[in-house]
Amino acid sequence: MSSALLVMDVQRDIVDLVDDGSGYLPGLRRAIDGAREANFPVIYVVIALRAGFPEVGTHNRALTAIARAGLFVEGAPGTEIHPEVAPLPGDVVVAKRRASAFSGSDLEVVLRARGIDSLVLTGIATSAVVLSTLCQANDLDFGLTVLSDGCLDTDPEVHRVLIERLFPQWADVVTVDDWLRTIAPQ
Repeated sequence: MSSALLVMDVQRDIVDLVDDGSGYLPGLRRAIDGAREANFPVIYVVIALRAGFPEVGTHNRALTAIARAGLFVEGAPGTEIHPEVAPLPGDVVVAKRRASAFSGSDLEVVLRARGIDSLVLTGIATSAVVLSTLCQANDLDFGLTVLSDGCLDTDPEVHRVLIERLFPQWADVVTVDDWLRTIAPQ
């Protein structure tokens, strides 16, 4: 089985909105560094919408709110990946147009081309990109792991319920440190 670590929506504006100084970014950095040491591909996923938001329909409440706030426009500074977890030259960065990392992106093409059949999910927010991607990846028959402390949400209770109750139905749910122990080179 070939695996990749997905780092999803860890963008400047999202981190500024959600991270309360809980140590999320240093923990995610450990996961990224550990993945690299174990030769796991690290694939970044960002939400990036076109200027004028032509892909935002009026029935999508979340995206309509994002468009009204003028957020996540391609090329805008707040849309960039947070510098504490920034990609290295040669890393793949996938732009998506919806909540799921697969929606409106070429993520599945990138994964299949690399023979990747198992995903390790991290990102902000647990109730948005992580949940949507987990559901779609499950339907696409990917093996799944979620790093519980590699995910963050604006609502800690929603995060807890998803991590403890829903996600284990489809994925292995482990902490960053527990996952790093399983992939550490021997």
